[in-house]
Amino acid sequence: MAETQNTGGVTKIVVIADENDMRLDRWFKEHYPDVTFGMLQKLLRKGHIRLDGKRAKSNTRIATDQIVRVPPLNLETRIYDKKQQTELSQDDIYYMQNMVLHMDDEIIVLNKPSGLAVQGGSNTNRHIDGMLDALKYDLTEKPKLVHRLDKDTSGLLIIARTRVAAQKLTKAFQTKTTEKYYWAVVKSAPKLREGKINMPLLKLGKKGHEKVMAAPTGEKPHPDAKSAITLFATVSTVPALASFMVLRPITGRTHQLRVHMAEMGNVIIGDGKYGGTEAHIGGEISRKLHLHARHLKIPHPSTGEIFEITAPIQSHMKNTFHSLGFDEEAGDLVMERFEDR
Repeated sequence: MAETQNTGGVTKIVVIADENDMRLDRWFKEHYPDVTFGMLQKLLRKGHIRLDGKRAKSNTRIATDQIVRVPPLNLETRIYDKKQQTELSQDDIYYMQNMVLHMDDEIIVLNKPSGLAVQGGSNTNRHIDGMLDALKYDLTEKPKLVHRLDKDTSGLLIIARTRVAAQKLTKAFQTKTTEKYYWAVVKSAPKLREGKINMPLLKLGKKGHEKVMAAPTGEKPHPDAKSAITLFATVSTVPALASFMVLRPITGRTHQLRVHMAEMGNVIIGDGKYGGTEAHIGGEISRKLHLHARHLKIPHPSTGEIFEITAPIQSHMKNTFHSLGFDEEAGDLVMERFEDR
């Protein structure tokens, strides 16, 4: 917690090491979450908020041991007490903590269930981002998201425990120094047992209601098309019914694996968005999406050494594997082949 002084209603807060290089507006939002952006701009414009006694702008980068002067705000705001009691129910806390596969000083890794959104949106009130306080444990700082999974995709989700870790992990995902491997059960059998899909994608629709499609081909590429590359390998097949596949996305586009599989003619089981009724094979096979983030390799934010972790598949996929005779060990062996490339 930052050191604070209060004199005549004016609060002075010392910037701590974990807040170094943070934008002033973001710092203010963390300490005073009830102050709107417009109110903050007005206080800065009039010089009521000072950094080491000098005027500052919202995009000013703060440094360790600098002093932020905050005037009396005359409204029901307060310094955000990072030790305050969480508003989450005990059931929510147990639910979140039961997902944890790994935790150390810098990161937490979850095995996210299918059907739980990572962030909120229209008609989405229950999501991981809204329950992160359950994962503070011995720290006072709220953990931070650094990447996402689709709501209906299960598997590995890495969470940063500190702001510095969040910066390093975000950079790792952006610079593609991570390796992600997914397991999928798809309709029928791919024409090629393994290969590479290089198919640019185009996102349509408003945020929260996006749909992705393969970009039109031609001499002149679509200006909004984004490069999308996926490596794939077939582990085993039940003829004319379904296949167990390992997928490795080289790029990280929205719905990339789902669209690439659908365009190959092998829609992922349960993916009604891109396969309609063809995405369901009936019988005792679940209608949930059969896409699971199985294995992750990423530089650890504290050491820079490669950290690896594997997430067990969820119950609906485990039941499908049992019904169709798919072998998890065979899937792990195929992943090892990818890693050797």
